[in-house]
Amino acid sequence: MKLKLFKKYFFTTALIIVFSFTVMMTILSFVLNNYLAKSKYETLSKCSVEVTDYLSQLSGGDLKAESFFKTIEALSSVSSVDIFLADSNGSVLICSCDEWMKDRKCSHSEHIIPKSELLDVGGKEAFRLDTLDIYDTPHYIASEPVKNSDGVKVGTVFSAAPVSAIRELMFTVTKLYLLSSVLPIVIMFFAIYLMTYKLTKPLKLMSEASKAMAKGDFSKRIPVTSDDEIGELAVSFNQMTNSLVQLEGMRKSFVANVSHELKTPMTTIGGFIDGILDGTIEPEKEKYYLGIVSEEVKRLSRLVQSMLSMSKLEAGEFVLKPELFDFRELLCNIVISQEQRIESKKIEITGLDEIQSISVNADKDLIHQVVYNLVDNSIKFANEGGNIDFKTVTDGKKIVFTIRNTGKGIPENELPYVFDRFYKVDKSRSANKNSTGLGLYIVKTIIKAHGGTVTVSSCENDFTEFSVTLPLA
Repeated sequence: MKLKLFKKYFFTTALIIVFSFTVMMTILSFVLNNYLAKSKYETLSKCSVEVTDYLSQLSGGDLKAESFFKTIEALSSVSSVDIFLADSNGSVLICSCDEWMKDRKCSHSEHIIPKSELLDVGGKEAFRLDTLDIYDTPHYIASEPVKNSDGVKVGTVFSAAPVSAIRELMFTVTKLYLLSSVLPIVIMFFAIYLMTYKLTKPLKLMSEASKAMAKGDFSKRIPVTSDDEIGELAVSFNQMTNSLVQLEGMRKSFVANVSHELKTPMTTIGGFIDGILDGTIEPEKEKYYLGIVSEEVKRLSRLVQSMLSMSKLEAGEFVLKPELFDFRELLCNIVISQEQRIESKKIEITGLDEIQSISVNADKDLIHQVVYNLVDNSIKFANEGGNIDFKTVTDGKKIVFTIRNTGKGIPENELPYVFDRFYKVDKSRSANKNSTGLGLYIVKTIIKAHGGTVTVSSCENDFTEFSVTLPLA
């Protein structure tokens, strides 16, 4: 079974901490062991040297056993080491232990020190780990040769300390280290647990929310409890969820609108065709109703064409083909093509004669569709006997084209949605058979593809104004 992220993070971090403490303990033991061994060497060496110096100061080389014993016994007691003097044959002559003072014999004097240990060495080389054939366990040994006044070696002073003493000290230090580490380790584990839980909880919530979204539930949101990377991820996830909610709403609206837009003309067409075929419609009225059918077919054609254009624009299948053309000429041609509609509504056109020739490098066909849709929209929703005003401004880098029409206008709360697909401000306008609800969406998509912007402003029962900003090149 795979471990969850919480367990992986927690156990990994815990393992790192335990490993770190182990390494620290190993290094500490190594350093402490070397330090204690060095300290013990200095102690043993000093004891051996002190005893050797004491022997060299004795007058005439006379050695009083009792006096010498008290000296090395005191030194041994203070230093916690065994001190004994061996002759050139390896026999222990005097030992610092209490047993020797009683019977002039002890466990040490019962053994003969090997000849190899009686070599004429001193100083650092004399410090070693050995048993001297006296001890059952290894001891730290330091030795110094004893010479007479003629410089002839007559014996050796040995200082010995059990390794177990250092080991006991190491054990004590290790125990203290472990005991003193328990509380920090517990605190660290508790802190790691809380931190891991805090880090992984948003991820767990995101996982649950993702599973819910896969089932169509977009209601879950991730609480933002920090301003770090996890907090930013939670914010991004919530923004993504909101976008998905909007997209889902748009998808449902799109399907509903397409169904409605296709169903209405198809129902009309089917009804009139059936009426003509079954004789319900009189022969003399057939031409009239066939005319309506023709208009509905044209409406369906416009709707399908608009949807194809929208689909291609969204899929990026429209490849811009820039060419240099006169924007004023294009605008005038479009307005002239709508002359009948303008005259039928007695609309006054202003500002067109003031527009200067402006060369634009863009896809002429797509810009033609943009201007046509805006002009068509303005004529469609201008009031009877109203006004449509045109204006262009350029600064040499971009052109700002503005078209304003008088009329009912658009409510302020509806303005953010006028460029959405199939959106119609006044639901009563849905009865307008010339409207597909895709024109302004296509306008925005085309202008965005050219690197421009399109905005709308309106005042109810007064005017509606669209402003297009388009780069000249």
